[in-house]
Amino acid sequence: MAKNYWLMKSEPEEVSVDDAIAAPQSTVAWTGVRNYLARNYMRDLMRVDDGVLFYHSSCAEPGIVGIGRVASTPYPDPTQFEKKSKYFDPKSKKDEPRWQLVDVQVTRKIPNITLAEMRARPELADMVVLQKGNRLSITPVDAKHWKAITGRLPKG
Repeated sequence: MAKNYWLMKSEPEEVSVDDAIAAPQSTVAWTGVRNYLARNYMRDLMRVDDGVLFYHSSCAEPGIVGIGRVASTPYPDPTQFEKKSKYFDPKSKKDEPRWQLVDVQVTRKIPNITLAEMRARPELADMVVLQKGNRLSITPVDAKHWKAITGRLPKG
């Protein structure tokens, strides 16, 4: 099966690339996704070892700050059942969970590739995250875009 690639947005105040790297095995559960299309990507299309571009959003300089991989198969997001969580969903039932997540392992922190830098690169022009009106927290990344981004990174 062909490898897929994903861009996954996280607000640094929630989970930053440094938080992910500091976590056990540099792996974090991708909790709190409450968009059905993003959930479906995790539930139906993501596979262990798919590539991940770790993206900081809702911050001074949004951009790609890490490279990683999908580290688990999908499983129910526990925050949907936690009444004190901002991600609590009273309509979700333990025997029929509405929200799924995957674990993401950050394998490398990189210098921020800002949104402005991405927009300035013609080879990235049709990347989903750069499309007008796109606000999804998880978007597919074409292999050509993955190569264009990771191929320019310094070795190490």
